[in-house]
Amino acid sequence: MRIGFGSDHTAVALKLELIRHLEEQGHECIDYGTHDPNVRMDYPVPGKAVAEAVRKGEVEKGVLICGTGVGISLAANKVPGIRAAVCSEPYTARLTVQHNNANIIAMGARVVGTELAKMIVDEFFKAQYEGGRHEARIRMLADIEREYGASWEKGAGKA
Repeated sequence: MRIGFGSDHTAVALKLELIRHLEEQGHECIDYGTHDPNVRMDYPVPGKAVAEAVRKGEVEKGVLICGTGVGISLAANKVPGIRAAVCSEPYTARLTVQHNNANIIAMGARVVGTELAKMIVDEFFKAQYEGGRHEARIRMLADIEREYGASWEKGAGKA
C-alpha cells in the first residue's frame, strides 16, 4: 500500500519510526513533511498536504502526527472526502476503518509512545471496511459536505 505521512515539528521522530516500521512491512511511504524538528511547522500545512494526496489518489491512506493528533486531523478533515480519526489505542484504530471507512489516522506524539503507535498503525492498516449498515452513515457524512458546498469527487470521497 502507498501511504502518505505528515507531521508538525513536534512529531518528526515518531513519524520517521512509523515510516521505517511500515516500510519493513512492504508499504511504500511518502513523507509530505515536515523534516526538521528544529524548524516550526504549523500542523495545518502537512495535514492538508496528506489529505489532498489521499483525495487525489496519490496515496491510498495517510498517517498524520502532531502533539495531540487533534489539530492535524482537524486540518485534514477540512478536505472533502477525508475521514481522519485521532486514535490513541489500537481498538479505535481498527473500528474507525471497519465502521467509518477512515482514510487517515492521526495521533499525538505527546500522547502515545513509539511501540503503542506501531500497534495503532498496524490495526489501522490491517482493518477492512465492513460496509453494510455503515454505508448509510458514510453517505450522511458526504451529504453534510455537499450541504456546505464541498464537492464530492470520485476517489477519496467515495463512500
